[in-house]
Amino acid sequence: MQNSLVKLRTQTPLYGQLVIGPPGAGKTSYCHKMQKFLEKIGRKAMVVNLDPANDNMEYSSAVDIMQLITVQDAMEQFGLGPNGALIYCVEFLETNFQWLLDQLKSLDSNYFIFDCPGQVELFTHNNALKNIFAKLEQLGYHLCTVHLVESHYCTEPYKFISCLLLSLHTMLQMGLPHVNVLSKADQLKEADSKLPFNVEYYTEVLDLSYLLECMDTSRMGKKFKQLNEAIVSMVEDYSLVSFLLLDSNREQSLLRLKNAIDKANGYVYGAGEEKNINTLLACAVGAETESDRMDRDIDPYLS
Repeated sequence: MQNSLVKLRTQTPLYGQLVIGPPGAGKTSYCHKMQKFLEKIGRKAMVVNLDPANDNMEYSSAVDIMQLITVQDAMEQFGLGPNGALIYCVEFLETNFQWLLDQLKSLDSNYFIFDCPGQVELFTHNNALKNIFAKLEQLGYHLCTVHLVESHYCTEPYKFISCLLLSLHTMLQMGLPHVNVLSKADQLKEADSKLPFNVEYYTEVLDLSYLLECMDTSRMGKKFKQLNEAIVSMVEDYSLVSFLLLDSNREQSLLRLKNAIDKANGYVYGAGEEKNINTLLACAVGAETESDRMDRDIDPYLS
């Protein structure tokens, strides 16, 4: 018993981030650039492709679900459409969880970036991916979810409210530490004139009643207006959703997001990298002035 406890204490901690989000949010591009950035700062990270329809990977995947099953396989064998085939593939991976675990154990790394499919049903209704990552957590993997949505959703109140509902539902469904991200934030400079409020209003998800006032009520009936009011009220009652801005072409932006993720999955507290007071403060809330935070998080995305 004593030997098993010693082995448990000395085992190398394992960490990971689950990159999810709707199609077009920039998940695959983010995985590639975050992997390169982590390598640049001395952290060996492996990308795991869990999208059975991902034919255009920018990165070299260490583990690829397409070696186990592809969407095309499921469509041809069972006569399914693309969406049904994708769900089947993920449920097939859940059934064959040992295959994934064996692949991960064979890698010389303790940090993994999971590139997940873009079908939102997999993170809001279907339990397959939730169960897969719950099993990994039970085996000692320290995980967090990185949920990417495109920043252009901020330009229209209807789209942003939908984005808030999707983010909240995903957080509750996945049940993991969660980092919400507005991706492609460099595009906000072009859309700055279309934003009813400043960028910080959207990242901090401030008083949403102002957002309702910006809606063109002539375009929607009474029931639709009441629906938006109910969604906004629920988001505010949970008070869980906020966003970080990401321009994956800027290393400073990747660094800020990396710090948030390290705090969410616990990497900053337990990994083997150099740990000093500056490293810990980099991930601490309130460790910088409001002016510094605005300079680094908000101002680069304003025109």
